[in-house]
Amino acid sequence: EELEASPNIFYTGATANQQIIPALDYMVEEGYTDVYLVGSDYVFPRTANAIIKAYAEAHGLTILGEEYLPLGVTDGIETIVSNVLGSGATIVFNSMNGDQNVAFFKELTAKGNTPDEIQTISVSIAEEEITGIGVENIEGHLVAWNYYQTTDLPENATFVEAFKGEYGADRVTADPIEAGYVGVKIWAAAAEAAGCVEVDAVKEAAKGLELAAPEGPVTVSDWNQHIYKTGRIGIVNGAGLIDTVWESDGPIEPDPCLANYDWAAAAGLDVTPCDAQLAANQG
Repeated sequence: EELEASPNIFYTGATANQQIIPALDYMVEEGYTDVYLVGSDYVFPRTANAIIKAYAEAHGLTILGEEYLPLGVTDGIETIVSNVLGSGATIVFNSMNGDQNVAFFKELTAKGNTPDEIQTISVSIAEEEITGIGVENIEGHLVAWNYYQTTDLPENATFVEAFKGEYGADRVTADPIEAGYVGVKIWAAAAEAAGCVEVDAVKEAAKGLELAAPEGPVTVSDWNQHIYKTGRIGIVNGAGLIDTVWESDGPIEPDPCLANYDWAAAAGLDVTPCDAQLAANQG
């Protein structure tokens, strides 16, 4: 859920510097400087938006609003959308989940918005969610992940074919699905290298382990148990899939406590718990 590095967990999802910060860098490159924050009210969106506000202060972005809804609640979406449309924002950074995304994008469309007017970039909408939202309500909007079904790599072509063969030709893969698959592969490779399934031995064998994954090459950090991942910004296409419009030059080193970002410390983000977890991991 961000700013986390437990010695008891291997993380195959993104750290903030592999998803949120690349999304913000892309926004700056594309000239989106007036931002509205919307999220579900739980740990991840609150933490993500704290990071975004710290980044904004250091990079000249203007945060025009910040709103949350309790998980599972859609009452209030109309008000949030009206506030967004009247704010002067050019982009919404969206960390809502589940049915809230369905209601949000349907309401945006119903009120006449298009991506050319107010763009959105979401960090919890993958291919599986697009069908529920309706392609007509989200086509042309942006997402930030590390993997898409369309990722053009031989390992992914094999993965997608096998996935559809097992679960049906109409099923789609997605970043969380691929990340779960990679987790199993990492454990298997580490157990094979260790020659056993004893926890401490497998953890030690996993340090620095490299795999050719559907998302591209991944490496297990030898000190924080996250993995190096390629950052990708995607755009929803008319077929309900996601096309990559930007990707990092290579896998990004996981920095779960944002230790290498001076602006994070200057803005007062509390990374003490994360630092303590890392110390326990290294010890």
